[in-house]
Amino acid sequence: MYISALYHFPVKSLQGHSCESLSLDRFGAAGDRRWMLVDSDDQFVTQRRLRAMARLKATNIDGGVRIESASGEQVEIAQPGQSAGLRRVIVWGDTVTARDAGDGVARWLSEQLQTPVRLVAMGEEFSRPLTAPRENRQVGFADGAPLLLIGQASLDDLNARLEEPVSMLRFRPNLVIDGAAPFAEDNWKLVRIHTATGTLELECTHTCARCAIPGLDPLTGEPGKEPLRTLAQYRRGEKGKIYFGQNLAPRLAEPSNFAIQVGDRVEVE
Repeated sequence: MYISALYHFPVKSLQGHSCESLSLDRFGAAGDRRWMLVDSDDQFVTQRRLRAMARLKATNIDGGVRIESASGEQVEIAQPGQSAGLRRVIVWGDTVTARDAGDGVARWLSEQLQTPVRLVAMGEEFSRPLTAPRENRQVGFADGAPLLLIGQASLDDLNARLEEPVSMLRFRPNLVIDGAAPFAEDNWKLVRIHTATGTLELECTHTCARCAIPGLDPLTGEPGKEPLRTLAQYRRGEKGKIYFGQNLAPRLAEPSNFAIQVGDRVEVE
């Protein structure tokens, strides 16, 4: 088995981009889901509420992030410094401290999405521990774990059942592994990736229960019945939830010596 694809999603629920390497830090993939949109109540906002977010693409740049619209407009935002305002924002059930990215990008994003939003970023004071028994490790603005893995064979199995295949972007993983059986990742406990600087161990925390976002076109936000309708026929589990993918957390609380590359060899337990 090996790493066949890697993805960054710099701003939660905006388009991301593929990459050849993922560096790690204590929050997961460095530069992944480190920015987030919030509404006037400082609640996090995703495509579940604003489908137009799918038409905005976020790319990591030196010192910040670039956001582009489908029409080619773009804005570059520097990482907020110590003078940036602090906001107490809510992501799922967690209230965390984040840095406000400023009025200019807030106006631009609000115009693009036609509703008031603000962009916030993780700063030095940010803390969001994982739940027990892994509370010594952290997660950024991701839903519930630092990393998401999907087997390429799992997507291939799904696409063989669909009239029109869907892309891996529907499911927004960080890591794609090839060489395993479909849905083998459901039962993994530990993933070992042999990187250039040593063997990285990632604990499998829980299979990923999917929301409505895989039913949205990843580039336009247009809704459709697939692939969730087909997945519901054979991937329903506890409490009727649809499962696709495996959530991961680095075994080390500080895994900054590691960078995952496309092509890295993978072993599992």
